[in-house]
Amino acid sequence: MNDSYIKRKSFIRWLRFGIVIFCTLLLAVACHRGGSIPLNDHSKNVACRHVEHAAGITCIPENFQRLVTLDDTSLANAIALGIKPVGAVISNFSSYWQDKLTGVKNIGTIGEPNLESILALKPDLIAGFDYQQDIYSITSKIAPTFLLKFEHSGQWKEVFTNISVALDKKEVGQKIMEDYYHRLAEFKQKMGTKLSNLKVSVVRVYPNNINLYLRDSFCGIVLQDAGLSRPESQNFTAIEAKKLFGNQIQMSIGNELIEKIDADIIFIWTAENDAKSSQTAKKKLEQLKLSPLWKNLKAVQQNKVYIVPDYWIGGGILAANAIIDDLFKYLINFNANKNTVVSNTLLTIIR
Repeated sequence: MNDSYIKRKSFIRWLRFGIVIFCTLLLAVACHRGGSIPLNDHSKNVACRHVEHAAGITCIPENFQRLVTLDDTSLANAIALGIKPVGAVISNFSSYWQDKLTGVKNIGTIGEPNLESILALKPDLIAGFDYQQDIYSITSKIAPTFLLKFEHSGQWKEVFTNISVALDKKEVGQKIMEDYYHRLAEFKQKMGTKLSNLKVSVVRVYPNNINLYLRDSFCGIVLQDAGLSRPESQNFTAIEAKKLFGNQIQMSIGNELIEKIDADIIFIWTAENDAKSSQTAKKKLEQLKLSPLWKNLKAVQQNKVYIVPDYWIGGGILAANAIIDDLFKYLINFNANKNTVVSNTLLTIIR
């Protein structure tokens, strides 16, 4: 984690703190003047369920109609459970299921939802994660708000289960996870004996560095569930990785350590949240491919390097199923049309 990143995060924290203070004063003035801002009154005696979460206990309306999600993972999970929010933070990393977002208003960027946009939507429920607690005092005045614990992306299955319970979709969530494991069982069956000896490397090329995604990252968990092994350079648990690298799911390497990328198969991506950074990362990858160290990698020599989309850094069940699509596509060379049919098991629930 470099100094510029730390400074940027510090600036964002102070900016969001200032926004919270401003909105608190704005709401107080609105209440004093008789509610000139459309602040929702959710103190009415409506049927609700008490749900404990990272920020406290919230009584979630049993028949909520206007959900707002504060991040792209909560949005994806809600969509998977058959609930389309009226508003959500929609990032560039949501591109692979944009067709499901018709009618959903974009309320801001990751980590910086627009509170005025949320107010205008008049939600009756707001969902997010624990890193958004600095705006909880505001959002909970707008509508009942629950914030789930989400320490790192490898916890995506627990998060999906928790949000399905909070949204009163427990049985739907269980069925979706059963389908997930059914697809993985089919993958394992088709892989057969090849599965036990295959090592898969997962790499992200940033504009300024190269990172290895480790065992307990989001995609790492999907690979574990698929029965795929990782090279020793990436076979660290979240606890081990945090002690060694200060990050539970990824570690940085320099160009001189490119050999740590190697495996039987390499999945690699350059996705960033803005076009300029993405373009810079793509150029870095092209430069990497010119390196003699790169050309010496076994996966490169055997033409087993696959460029994959941004859902490999996802955090929800939709992205997990998209990764399984890629496993069928690249490791089994499954017929593309049949692969799409398998994915539609999940999409029928979304519709």
